[in-house]
Formats: sequence, structure tokens, C-alpha cells
Amino acid sequence: MTVAGTSIGYHRFFTHRSFKTSRPVKIGLGILGSMAVQGPVLDWVSTHRRHHEVADLPEDPHTPHRGDLHATGSSFRGLLYAHIGWMFSDQEGANPHRYIPDLLTDRDARWLHRTFPVWAAAGLALPAGVGLTFTGTWEGAMSGFLWGGLVRVFLLQHATFSVNSICHSFGARTFRTPDASRNVRWLWLVTFGESWHNNHHAFPNSARFGVRSGEPDPGGLVISVLERLGLIWDVVTISPHRVSSRLTPPPR
Repeated sequence: MTVAGTSIGYHRFFTHRSFKTSRPVKIGLGILGSMAVQGPVLDWVSTHRRHHEVADLPEDPHTPHRGDLHATGSSFRGLLYAHIGWMFSDQEGANPHRYIPDLLTDRDARWLHRTFPVWAAAGLALPAGVGLTFTGTWEGAMSGFLWGGLVRVFLLQHATFSVNSICHSFGARTFRTPDASRNVRWLWLVTFGESWHNNHHAFPNSARFGVRSGEPDPGGLVISVLERLGLIWDVVTISPHRVSSRLTPPPR
């Protein structure tokens, strides 16, 4: 569920406003995103909006194509930086007043940001509680904490990091974009559809990242279900004409 909080909540809703929803659903998505332990919502959104503005330029927070990293000819250094190293760099953070003025005036987003430690801790404590409830033992609680908490967070973190690194280095350039974003088919399941990353950079506000036939997008499927249930509306979709007009011409 927390992968949906990151992909649908933090990314498609809070960052790109790909659909509208009610206040309870908005808060629920924000809580699930916080339980993924990828940082408070305001920080996450401002960093990602900056990434889109300067994708794969030197100012990009997590591009694998920074010139200083390739000075020695090592593309591995760029991949490592984009995957995890950027979080330990001394680069200036994204200015919230520039990148998220809409969220700075959103009381729910500010509340989610302030209470992030509560939800992050809950994301670790709840699996432990489930393990204790079903087994009645502390061993069961620790097993739940380990597999439903720590391991889940570890795997989800690296799935998300792989979009920053792998999806800006390898894969298909399906659409013409000014950056190095790629579509990486074999990552679609673990990233909840986020690995259709070139699609996303071509159409950032699209609620569905799998914009063509044969591009599975679990996040887009959940959005379709929520739309049919009336829980979300005004879902941003891309017309087939717009999709075809942006396709990269085949090589001659």
C-alpha cells in the first residue's frame, strides 16, 4: 500500500496534480506516502518539481549525468550518485517558495509534513503489531517489523531510486524530450508503473504513465478504479493524437 502512497499520492497527486479528490482521500494518500519513509511531503514534492524543471542539467538534484562525475570517464559514479549519493551531497535544496507555493498554503499538506515522523514510525510499528496479533509472540512481532517494516522500506526505497538512476541511463527513448529519461520495461512492476519514465517526462501531468498499449501501469490501474468509484475525478489523460505526435521517429 505504501508504494501506492508514493506513486499515486506524493507523485501523481501532490507533485503533478494529475487528478482531484476529496480531503479524506488526499490525507489518506499523504499518510500512505509518509509511511513509505521517503521524507516529508513538502520536501519530496519540491525536489521532484525541481528535477523536472532542470532534468539532467547540472542543477538536477539527482541526475546521473553531472559533468564532474564523468570527469574520470566513470558512468558508474553517475549512477551511484543518482541512485543514493545525491542525498548526502552538499547541494542546495529546492526552494519551497519557488517550487511548492500551492502546498505552502495547503493546511493539510503542511500538517502531513509536520507529522511525518508519526506516520513513518507507524509504517514500521503496524507490521509488528500485525505479527504480534496473529502469532501472539514477540518473535512474530519482530518478524513483522523486519519483513513488513524494514525490508519493505528498503526495497521500496531502491525501487524509487532506480527511477532516478537506471531510468535516466538505460532503456527506450520512446518520446522526444529534452532530457535523458528512459522507459525501462523490466522495472514496471516493482516501481508501480513509474519506470515508464520517458513517458512521464513527455507528459508530466498525465495520471497514467503507461500511455500506450502494452505498457502495464499498476498506479494507473488503481487510479482508474478510484475514478470509477467516484473517489477521484478530473483525471488528466493524454489523447492518442498527442501521444502519436510526440513519438520519436524511427531510425532511417
